[in-house]
Amino acid sequence: MNRQKPRASANIDGFVHAGHKPRYFIDGVSQPLKKQSLRSSAYDGPLTNASIRPQPVVRPGLNRPAPTRPNMATESSAQTQSEVHRPQPVTPKFNDRAAPSLIGASLPTNAVTRHPLKAKKSKWRSPKRIALSSALVLVVAVIGFGLWFGSSLLSSVNKVFHGNVFSDANALINGTNLKESGGRINILLAGDSVGDPNHGGASLADSIMVLSFDPQTKTGFILSVPRDLWVYIPSMGHQKINATNDVANFSQPGYPNGGMGQLEEVLNTDLGIPIDYYALIDYAAFKDAVNAVGGITIDIQSPDPRGIYDAYTHLKLPNGWVTLTGQQALDLARARGDGAAGDVSYGLPNSDFSRTQHQRQMLVALFKKALSVGVLSNPLKITSLFNAFSSNINTDMSIGDVIALEKASSGVDLTKLQSVTYSYGGSNPLLKGYVDPVSGQDALIPSLGLDNFTQLQNYYQQLTSSNPVVQEGPTVTLLNASNVSGLAGKEKMVLENKGYTVTSIADASTEYPSTLIVNNTNGQKPAATTELSKLIKGSVVSSTSGSKEAAEATNYTSDYVVVMGQDWNNSQSSATPVQN
Repeated sequence: MNRQKPRASANIDGFVHAGHKPRYFIDGVSQPLKKQSLRSSAYDGPLTNASIRPQPVVRPGLNRPAPTRPNMATESSAQTQSEVHRPQPVTPKFNDRAAPSLIGASLPTNAVTRHPLKAKKSKWRSPKRIALSSALVLVVAVIGFGLWFGSSLLSSVNKVFHGNVFSDANALINGTNLKESGGRINILLAGDSVGDPNHGGASLADSIMVLSFDPQTKTGFILSVPRDLWVYIPSMGHQKINATNDVANFSQPGYPNGGMGQLEEVLNTDLGIPIDYYALIDYAAFKDAVNAVGGITIDIQSPDPRGIYDAYTHLKLPNGWVTLTGQQALDLARARGDGAAGDVSYGLPNSDFSRTQHQRQMLVALFKKALSVGVLSNPLKITSLFNAFSSNINTDMSIGDVIALEKASSGVDLTKLQSVTYSYGGSNPLLKGYVDPVSGQDALIPSLGLDNFTQLQNYYQQLTSSNPVVQEGPTVTLLNASNVSGLAGKEKMVLENKGYTVTSIADASTEYPSTLIVNNTNGQKPAATTELSKLIKGSVVSSTSGSKEAAEATNYTSDYVVVMGQDWNNSQSSATPVQN
């Protein structure tokens, strides 16, 4: 039985006659072409498996060059290292993972082609083709909305991403290589009040958050940086970190120009947080965006049974789930318990820390609402959302970056994003209050002292590392109880390479014959305790053991106090850095 392709009769003009149907030839006999004849086993001849297996595509991340800072002398002391001067550029110790690769997947190889024309169609089922078609659908949708509602949406898209949906077509089709930092993508989200003429200091970055996620594990966190953190700004001297946005003449390789570039440089150098992209959003955009999606719902959990009341904004909300309008969301984003005399706020016990907690809550709620079916399926809401951001956002992301970010973050559960900030108060605070002796400003500085950001840098490593010791964030005090001078200072480097933070070093009140590890964790940091007992050959006791050595630990709040006795052997610990 011989098969031939179906052939249709045609006129001399090349078109098929209306009264003629295509015919199929079997063993030289013309047969009408019928759908069922192609499915009948009577005509099934030898068939060929078809498969498509694209080659792997590797798209490495881009690492930003390390910043340079003035090399200023540090201050050493036999008693403590809590007061040091300008830090050196940060090189992350623990997070050295390579950027992830994007590997093309292959289709099943057992797909059977029952018609010669169908083999070509199967190519469009490859992941690359699907991604391409999805991007084209997105572009068509954006253009379609623009044609439907006029040019307002396209204009808004271009304003937000500083490009053009047509000129960026190549990036949309071929993809964009995302910048990454140690296998993570870090986006700086800063807020100001330039659009509010009634807000003093409108250009200051009053809200500073870092959205960080791992494209491989689909996990992430939102970290708030207190606006009152006292930092060194090269062109301004010591100032609150929110003043960085006022630096208009900043220019360094690897950073954006202007204030956002200066803020990125400070975050990287002082706090050890590399930034890949930024978005500076005016508070007016936040208000309009919340209104555009129809409001957001969050859970108010104030320690006050009445809920919260902010005398500055006059915002009053009960505890529990509440739906906020744009104005209420804006008021809550500013609420920190301020107010005039006689008008007392309540439910905001931690001032700016309470405010940043609510900011993170509302950001996640806005993300979720904007990505909900009710918004994505409503062209009017999409247009309103873009219009809200078009004149009130400044970012270094292109349209291609945004599409690539959406793909990279696909699968990240927004409800499980960690919401964190640097601790203030408690047993092991990372920050403490400070009054600048020159300007008299109230500010926040690291607990270890002015410009000593070691613990804050380690906190970022704690959030991003897969090493259990680093995740626990252990702190150590080293007391030299031997007759060897400088012994504690040498051991400090060894422990820090293993993921511990040495908060202070000092001499013990007297010499002791044996080394002792005083454990103050109450069993809360098992991995760190196990590793420390391997690094240091000494007995592990609690601070209540009653020994003289344990009594030395009562003056310190660190997790462990190591009393280095006369039996100390420098060879007992290794300086090999910790690995993820």
